[in-house]
Amino acid sequence: MLNTTYIKYLDPKNDLTFRKIFGQHPEIMKSFLNSLLPLHEEQFITHLVYEDPAMLPELPELKHSIVDVKCTDNFGRQFIVEMQMYWTSSFKNRMLFNAGKAYVKQIDKGHKYSELCPVYGLSLVNDIFLTDPKYATNFYHHYRLAHHEIPQEEIKGIELIFIELPKFAVQNFTQKKMRNLWLRFLTEIDESTKEVSDDLTSIEAIKSALEYLQVSAFTKNELEYYEKYWDRVRVERAAIEEAVSKMKEAEIKTKEAESKAQEAEEREKIERNQKEEALNKLQAAVRKMNERGFSLHEIAENLGLLLEEIQIFIDKKIE
Repeated sequence: MLNTTYIKYLDPKNDLTFRKIFGQHPEIMKSFLNSLLPLHEEQFITHLVYEDPAMLPELPELKHSIVDVKCTDNFGRQFIVEMQMYWTSSFKNRMLFNAGKAYVKQIDKGHKYSELCPVYGLSLVNDIFLTDPKYATNFYHHYRLAHHEIPQEEIKGIELIFIELPKFAVQNFTQKKMRNLWLRFLTEIDESTKEVSDDLTSIEAIKSALEYLQVSAFTKNELEYYEKYWDRVRVERAAIEEAVSKMKEAEIKTKEAESKAQEAEEREKIERNQKEEALNKLQAAVRKMNERGFSLHEIAENLGLLLEEIQIFIDKKIE
């Protein structure tokens, strides 16, 4: 059964909406993190405090692909949550750097190494970065520092999770139900949504998030910012796609040049071998005629060589 009350919603992946929902309402963020992070039930977050209030930022150049929210829970664990609109090769390194920086900063507060609390980095990517067909349905990627041969032996401290939203598809409604629901919230709700499934509205945290996502909950200035954000994302994406296209063209030209150079080298090698073979045959003919008593003049006349060349063939070996 569907809720048939038509309400206009915005897209939760936008900088403005993501911050407003997940950066200002700890109860919603708590449900979100407990659902998406690799936590056991006894590790669930029960209380959250934001490090920085999520306010409406300016629109700096080329910085709109990423939205981040930072918070700490009742165990002292820190969480860095990012919404990335498209993927570049530096994102993993940047997330590792940010998580590492948050982990190291704890020392400034007087902690001993043994008292350092874990840091979780959660990146929600509205793009695909593992394009190999064998990963076609693998959208959830959990990275941790573990022993190569004994995976269960790990060094705790930093864990990174990357979720490829375009790959998400509900395959099993009974397994990890809350994770599926929150990912459906991120992937199904946008400006074109006219009906919201009762599955989503039945969860109090998601129901609240939907209410904050209604167009009527935003001011005129906020809605203008919302549109500018999408404009900036489109510009950035086009710039990156153009750069990637040029890079691929350059790679193709480089490979073509390398291939031509290799072909030329192979041709030169063949010609060198043929020349050497011909010289060896000519030398053998000169020596054979010389051994049979032919004079140098007769050899030169028969083989079309100079006397000096004949003498070289007789006196020296060709390398």
